[in-house]
Amino acid sequence: MNYWIFVALVLTGMSLFLVIPRYRLRKAIAAPFPDEWVAIVEKNIAVYKCLPMPLRLQLRDLIKQFLHQKHFSAAGGLELNDEIRVTIAAEACMLLLNRRTGVYPSLRYIIVYPTAFVVDHAQGGADGVVSEGYKGLLGESWSNGKVILAWDSVLSGSRNFVDGQNVVLHEFAHQLDSESGSTNGAPILVGKNCLRTWATTLSDEFEDLQKDAWKGRKSLLDHYGATNPAEFFAVSTETFFEKPEQMAKYHAELFEVLKCYYRIDPRDWQAR
Repeated sequence: MNYWIFVALVLTGMSLFLVIPRYRLRKAIAAPFPDEWVAIVEKNIAVYKCLPMPLRLQLRDLIKQFLHQKHFSAAGGLELNDEIRVTIAAEACMLLLNRRTGVYPSLRYIIVYPTAFVVDHAQGGADGVVSEGYKGLLGESWSNGKVILAWDSVLSGSRNFVDGQNVVLHEFAHQLDSESGSTNGAPILVGKNCLRTWATTLSDEFEDLQKDAWKGRKSLLDHYGATNPAEFFAVSTETFFEKPEQMAKYHAELFEVLKCYYRIDPRDWQAR
């Protein structure tokens, strides 16, 4: 075979390897959003009907891309169906509205249990001794492209969008956090000023929450956020989306930083 013909065939194969997935993705996004999916989102995502139509349409496209690119699997006897897939995709994509970003590019797998799942975790005590123990979890986010969720907690969180507790928002905030290369409470930020403001504000708020947790004082933010900066970002995200009025009132600087990052103001939805 002529060398140049061989090179042309190789390059053509490489081009097809790159082009075909993009074509399939464009086709998936361009497809109509099924009426059955609309019914699922309207039933399970409490805030959906409060979104202005441009955001609803944007969310639908994100859901289609999410479902096209991610692989769902069930565990613990759960049977997967469109309600589970669409509900999780819709909640996860709420964090991407108005943001020019990939749809969780490092995420590959979502594993869903029917209820809280038990894992074996090593825990360090105050004395530095590490002990093994079993722990029941509602969700976990892994940096290796995996999220694990308990379906009953997903559903209760999606249908009650005002209590500040939402396992999907929490775990997918961890996914955003890990896109910077390290899950440390600092997702990918644009500009030195943004980074400086983020670091200062979240550091101060994190220390305040730690003091509240230590002294047993009530706080708008769940005390679990005092565990470490990564958990603080995830808990703050839950509160930002589900209790925006209260956060804007009692944690104004934190609210503004998160509003800048997420490029959205959930107070508008509550007003509607």
